[in-house]
Amino acid sequence: MNAPRIFTPVTGAAGRFLAGVGLLLRGLALYVRSPGLMLLGVVPALISGAVFLSAFAALVYFVDDLAALVTPFADDWSQTPRSLVRVIAGLAFLGLGGLLGVVAFTAVTLAIGDPFYEKISERVEERLGGTPDGVEVPFWAALRRSAADSLRLVGLSVLIGIPLFAAGFIPVVGQTVVPVIGAAVGGWLLTVELVGAPFARRGLRLPDRRSMLKADRPTALGFGVAVFVCFLIPLGAVLVMPAAVAGATLLTRHTFGQPIRES
Repeated sequence: MNAPRIFTPVTGAAGRFLAGVGLLLRGLALYVRSPGLMLLGVVPALISGAVFLSAFAALVYFVDDLAALVTPFADDWSQTPRSLVRVIAGLAFLGLGGLLGVVAFTAVTLAIGDPFYEKISERVEERLGGTPDGVEVPFWAALRRSAADSLRLVGLSVLIGIPLFAAGFIPVVGQTVVPVIGAAVGGWLLTVELVGAPFARRGLRLPDRRSMLKADRPTALGFGVAVFVCFLIPLGAVLVMPAAVAGATLLTRHTFGQPIRES
């Protein structure tokens, strides 16, 4: 299926970035109007959230040992420089764990909660006039495609996360520039992941998502970075996940030039 011409806002990059952040807030507003869907949307996020929170807690617990493991060259240094380099290594581990954890959490949660999040996305589309030329995708086929796309995105996050982890050892840059880059990369990957259902409803796949979102990258990044930051807050991922699905549906409609306000 050929992708339609993409709707591109005329405002500046900063305004489009903030508009993307606003789509998450509007997704939250739409989502809270359906209490039944709220409960359904939280359940799968709660299950996977418990698993990933436990994994991250384990990383925090062992981070000193991991930092010492990757900095054997500092064993003979005096205490102050040795402690400094290992604090930097620990922060690099936590940053990498946060990036991979957020992307993997999103992929797993969307997979186990696919029927619930599909319903949330459909409900948002219905409130805004429906999906023009929508296609029906069988459940198992959609699940297989979603799982394959998610694995590719998680793999990509690993490939990007490794050089970011290495850059985290650079003094000052590793603690300032690298986290910003990590948030931008994580936000982009989350956006590509979250728009999967509404794009599939239009007969489009992962390459289509990437190419179409690139046409208005600031808006996509604004939405994704806002989701990424919320997901880093304790329990934020559990509570915000359903709203992120609703916001991703709004972003998809915005990308296609379709109405995102109720008439």
